[in-house]
Amino acid sequence: MTIEEIRNKIRSGLPGSEVEILDPYKDGVHIKAVVRYSGFQGKSMVEQHRMVYDTLREELKEEVHALALETKVS
Repeated sequence: MTIEEIRNKIRSGLPGSEVEILDPYKDGVHIKAVVRYSGFQGKSMVEQHRMVYDTLREELKEEVHALALETKVS
């Protein structure tokens, strides 16, 4: 799965979100995502992260080895 596919998957699961995807090791499997989303308002960090993980459920099983995640309310 490409960086752009991961970005699009999160955006489609969290409509209106701003998503920045980084590949710090340039290996395509250790990914960092910064997600800004108004739907995070009033949610705990655990809930916010769960919302993002839910959009990538299948990919995290097979295609992404590690996901560092930063969430922000937009």
